[in-house]
Amino acid sequence: MNKSHDTVRLTRYAADDLPSVRQTLVATYAEVYADQLSNPFFSVERFEERLAGHASRPGWGAVVGYVEGRAVGYAYASPLPPGTRWWAGMLQPLPEADSEEDGKRTLALFELMVRRPWRGTGAAQRIHEELLSGRPEQRVTLLVDPAHAKVKALYERWGYRYIGDQRPFPDAPVYATMLRAL
Repeated sequence: MNKSHDTVRLTRYAADDLPSVRQTLVATYAEVYADQLSNPFFSVERFEERLAGHASRPGWGAVVGYVEGRAVGYAYASPLPPGTRWWAGMLQPLPEADSEEDGKRTLALFELMVRRPWRGTGAAQRIHEELLSGRPEQRVTLLVDPAHAKVKALYERWGYRYIGDQRPFPDAPVYATMLRAL
């Protein structure tokens, strides 16, 4: 199998397509997080709950990369709605002007993952950029485990900047919050 990022076929999905792609997203998540699935926060059941919540938001979209019919990775996102709790978990609150949302300002990138054989091939960046292309929002935000320094550095190379730490749920780890203009 050729592991060049050029062989990856990218497919976009909208919320209406979730039933047809759900199993691909869940199976990829379970493979990527296999060593953490015993932690309730990272369990497949909790992932499926988060996925359902995220996909129920207006503007949800996903991009899956495929090679020879098999998913190599995916990303999905949706705009932050007015009154979102996204910024409420910040350990150092942001100024109101930076955290006020109208449903069109900020895209939240909830998941970006690539199966191990495809890491380091450029597939993640292609999936990421395809997901962001054509989006109407002004900026995109994501959370990254600060212990994954290489991943955080990768996002910085892609134009993200660190804006603080947050704990999005009481049982979640503390994540570095990053932001990039679109």
